[in-house]
Amino acid sequence: MKSEFVRLEPVDYLVIGHIAQDITSDGLRLGGTASYAALTAKALGLKVGIVTACTPDLELPELDGITISAIDAEYNTTFENINTSDGRIQYIHHVAPMLDITHVPETWRRAPIVHLGPIAQEIDPKLARSFPDSQVGLTLQGWLRTWDKNGLVRPAEWPEASYVLEKSTAAVISIEDVQGDEYRIEEMLASIRILAVTEASAGARLYWNGDLRRFRAPKMVEVDPTGSGDIFAAAFFYRLWTTRDPWESARFATTLAAYSVARPGLQGIPTAEEIQNCMVEVLPRY
Repeated sequence: MKSEFVRLEPVDYLVIGHIAQDITSDGLRLGGTASYAALTAKALGLKVGIVTACTPDLELPELDGITISAIDAEYNTTFENINTSDGRIQYIHHVAPMLDITHVPETWRRAPIVHLGPIAQEIDPKLARSFPDSQVGLTLQGWLRTWDKNGLVRPAEWPEASYVLEKSTAAVISIEDVQGDEYRIEEMLASIRILAVTEASAGARLYWNGDLRRFRAPKMVEVDPTGSGDIFAAAFFYRLWTTRDPWESARFATTLAAYSVARPGLQGIPTAEEIQNCMVEVLPRY
């Protein structure tokens, strides 16, 4: 993979964040918001680009058809999840370099949809204010975690929250990202008009201009929930761009993301049939 910029074609959906490697019992598996969101946007028919940092020798056949602009890293961002009787314990073993506006090719700086998807505090907060001509969507997970010297991941404060949220179009978090702390959600709502909160098998809730609606997820046999939140986010941002209707976008994303948990890993990326089943004709609401 080459890190130097070449002449790139414009993209419809730009996702910025680390491509991750997850340590599993079967070896390393591709992960990270950038991977899941980019593949979902591609499945939705968009031309997709990723800005990331990874080792030059990282092979990414799973991301075939997606244009990647990467800066060279000594290590790839690497996570390990350990399931215990008291819940999941997560470790981060390596973190690739930070990403800022200088790493975004000029051709991509006016992408219609820009998705900032940090997983390890790797995105410069100023990026949220660097795309005035774009719909800027955020997945907040990577700004809400930190880790100790042993790599043990734990919740983090987010002092830049208002700065990042105020100029963004919409944000998506999971209730687990804030450990169920409703006060943190209320704090975020003071700075952004559209906030989706995913709640695993219970579905999602959406806040829009002070109103709240809840969206139930269809019942599925859960095989692997990994990436479902990122699939929700990409589907939500796409549908918001096409319909300008946050309620419809949340309905669409909740249903589409629910399908993904029935398959492991990246196999959960939506199929054409699933996408078609979730579509309805909608007129813009504003």
